[in-house]
Amino acid sequence: MEFPQIDEVYSLINGKLETWIKEGIKHLPNIVVAIIIAIAFGMLAKILGNVLQRGLRRAFESRQIADLITAIAKVFITAAGVFIALDFVGLQGTVTSLLAGAGIVGLAIGFAFQDLTENFIAGIAMGIRKPFEIGDVISADGVFGSVETINLRNTLVETFYGQREIIPNKILFRNILTNYSVLGYRRIEVPVGISYGDDPQRAREVLVEALNAKDYVIKKEETNVYAEAFSDSSINLLVWFWIKYPGEPNYMEVRHDAIVTIQRALNDADILIPFPIRTLDFGAKGGEKLDAMLKSSQPSSSQQRSGQSGSAEPRNTAGADAPQHGEADN
Repeated sequence: MEFPQIDEVYSLINGKLETWIKEGIKHLPNIVVAIIIAIAFGMLAKILGNVLQRGLRRAFESRQIADLITAIAKVFITAAGVFIALDFVGLQGTVTSLLAGAGIVGLAIGFAFQDLTENFIAGIAMGIRKPFEIGDVISADGVFGSVETINLRNTLVETFYGQREIIPNKILFRNILTNYSVLGYRRIEVPVGISYGDDPQRAREVLVEALNAKDYVIKKEETNVYAEAFSDSSINLLVWFWIKYPGEPNYMEVRHDAIVTIQRALNDADILIPFPIRTLDFGAKGGEKLDAMLKSSQPSSSQQRSGQSGSAEPRNTAGADAPQHGEADN
């Protein structure tokens, strides 16, 4: 095996180095300009990122969303500076390869973490749209409570039973969501029944006057009572009134006081809230009552006395004829 001569190796390496040095000197101004461009874009990303972060923190309830968007903006600005610098040096192929690789990596990550990505995008979208804020009372996907924290992946809700529910953001973004706090008021409905012997119109007037006297009732012109249905033992009424929500007194205290007020107002007006009643009527139109049937089926007092005297003096035909037969034999 023949080895190359040392002189040939030295001359080859020396030639390569000279070529590189010449090319480096030739492109040195471009390299310096590319470095300056990269540094300038880095400083620009930092300055714009700080300005953007302050604005987003005022716009979003979640600091995480604001910081994330700021970080993404910084990365894009810095990457743009790097790509421009590489292109300025003449490495267009490197820029193309980096962009293609970034696209492939992003696509792979999107497929691998599809659920995470969906929640992440939904969190950003909700941060922009703001369907609710921290402290709002919401209802979604069977969860009813107050919003504690809004993260990029999920939202934490404290229910009124003392549990903490973690809801993925994609569920809040896709499904129907009810915000009880955004309008600042809420209607309460209280069902109540009155007897068939009382006037529903009079009951309406009594209840509307009693409820409108309460300080927690707002929109007093819309307080009303409606006849809902004929029930087994009562005429069912539905009482409507509006309150501030959320607010003080709270919803449960208001509902409790409203029920107490309704009962007292009806009692003071001598309007009966009936117990369940069962009346047995015999006949197609209820013309014959059970007590009337029982009275008609019982014998009268004269018939009872007649029956008692007949049983006191029984008639014995066999006993009356016996002496006659004895005398004839004698």
